[in-house]
Amino acid sequence: MDNQAHTIHCHECAANVRIEMLPPKHRVICPQCRYLLTAKRTNAVQKVALFSLTSLLFLLLSLPFEFISFSAAGKTQSISIPSGLAVLVSNQYLILAIIESFFILFIPAIVLGTVFYLSMSVLLNKRQPYHRRLTHMVFQLLPWSMAEIFLISVLVSLVKIISLADVSFGPSFFTFCAFVGFSTLTVVHLDEHEFRAITQALIKPRHKSRQKSINQTWGLLIVACLLYIPANLWPIMKTQFLGQSELSTILGGVYLLWESGSYPVAIIIFTASVVVPVVKLLILCWLNATVQHGIIKKPEQKMSWYRLTELIGKWSMVDVFVVAILVSLVQLGGTMSIYPGPAALAFSGVVIVTMFAAHSFDSKLLWKTDSR
Repeated sequence: MDNQAHTIHCHECAANVRIEMLPPKHRVICPQCRYLLTAKRTNAVQKVALFSLTSLLFLLLSLPFEFISFSAAGKTQSISIPSGLAVLVSNQYLILAIIESFFILFIPAIVLGTVFYLSMSVLLNKRQPYHRRLTHMVFQLLPWSMAEIFLISVLVSLVKIISLADVSFGPSFFTFCAFVGFSTLTVVHLDEHEFRAITQALIKPRHKSRQKSINQTWGLLIVACLLYIPANLWPIMKTQFLGQSELSTILGGVYLLWESGSYPVAIIIFTASVVVPVVKLLILCWLNATVQHGIIKKPEQKMSWYRLTELIGKWSMVDVFVVAILVSLVQLGGTMSIYPGPAALAFSGVVIVTMFAAHSFDSKLLWKTDSR
């Protein structure tokens, strides 16, 4: 990005911030809402290109080899990531397979591939007219990339079954870890404003209808609340062990983990599956109500709460991924098998719908003093 005077539009509070020149290792923070508008890093584009390409290569390497293996009662089950998805499909859990594949494979691959393409185009000075749409797509898809959550879910899954069987990691597990690491580095060095500017993708702010934003957010929040009831009442997982079946709800699974002494994992599951969805729903309901009734007080504090909902929202997918991993891995016939319960889909709906609700809420309304 050229070091010429220009104006940065804050998409969170609609403030216009003019900067003359930004030296390396400096950043610009919105004086109104304290949002990080841009940060000047040395060789940022080169690093983004390198990290995104490396991450894509590790993602490809994590597909063909063994990811994890599971042995119990003389029987062994090993899976790769694609074969794990195939197990879900073959057992007629297609929706669960689609959710997992999109969030941990397709969306990250699309984001990283597009970022690498745009970065190389800039480095080679070959900008194209459609860079604007591609850049916009990247930042819209970033919140839906959940490879790091899947990795945490793998570790949580091990705690649940390690007392029942021997578990070992294959080569793909370590390449997947590398993929998550380099994709994280890509996002860290991907400055939204600078990336839009260098790709000639300066997007004009959209003026969203106040009432439309409020109504959409309420509608999505109501759907999420309705889904949250069966997500907690219905079983999320069914375990068959030596001919005996056991149904487990989300809270039931947390209780069993706590009773078995797995306190850290029980706390993680309880926080991700119970605390986070409830907190996010309450915060969004509160923010939407204050905007609807024109109660514009302490907008800085409300903006901090809104950012918290965006930060923590997708981590609730941990329990859903845990179920998908266990179902893919533990299929040993009558000895031991695990199946997803109806709550898995209901809880997936809660997470997805609340993420849409956070996106539909217009944070700029927190800074408007009129109620029109």
